[in-house]
Amino acid sequence: MAASIVNHALRPRVGVGVVIKSLRHPGCVVLGKRKGSAGSGMYALPGGHLEYGEEWAQCAQRETEEETGLKIKNIKLGTVVNTVVKEVQYHYVTVFMEADIDEQSGKTEPENLEPHKCESWQWYDWKKFPVPDDELFYSLSDARKQGFSPDFTHS
Repeated sequence: MAASIVNHALRPRVGVGVVIKSLRHPGCVVLGKRKGSAGSGMYALPGGHLEYGEEWAQCAQRETEEETGLKIKNIKLGTVVNTVVKEVQYHYVTVFMEADIDEQSGKTEPENLEPHKCESWQWYDWKKFPVPDDELFYSLSDARKQGFSPDFTHS
């Protein structure tokens, strides 16, 4: 058996994407157009890298607040995808967490707090995204292709 050549410098990363829901926007989620990094020009959910020792829900709260200024509650696991795009050396295991806006915080609309990373945040109907699934950010595209759909029954 021939030994396979493995580049150990390239290892999968762990990301957390946040499916933010609101009673004010039934059936919708917050999406933004990425810029300045992998997937620039593609639509993505708020989210980012899981930090060492961090729980998935903690990461979802931190990233949501850092990127949109929103506070979230009722955080739960949505789905997990393993996405590999060899052409751009992208390999992420992405944990999608679902959450509701914490309306008690007083802030109910997303604000773009990292304009160097995202053009803007907007509400989009989950069933009518602004672009086809294959033009979404890699892991979000995979999640939708695999049949993931958020639970909107409590939002």
